[in-house]
Amino acid sequence: MPVTGEEVKEYMSKTIQYSDEALGKLEITEDFLPSPKTLALKEENVKVTIALSKESVDFFKSEANKHNIKYQRMIRQLLDIYVENQKTSNKSLQSDAAKPRR
Repeated sequence: MPVTGEEVKEYMSKTIQYSDEALGKLEITEDFLPSPKTLALKEENVKVTIALSKESVDFFKSEANKHNIKYQRMIRQLLDIYVENQKTSNKSLQSDAAKPRR
């Protein structure tokens, strides 16, 4: 019976063979990743005290535990998503309100 990792070690030691074949049609994709500066900056958070139902807190704690994250972070993300959706909805409603009615 081979030692764990022995098969991988054998595979990893093989030399890569390159060729001069044409690569075919290439497509350049847009850079969609955030900059390292953006990733390094933390959003400014404000501490608040809020009373939530026991049922809601128990739900978030249970779900957070399943995904190995803190339940407060889940609640914060939920609120952030809600706010972004409301901003989009409000912009849409405002532009509809500005249109002349017939």
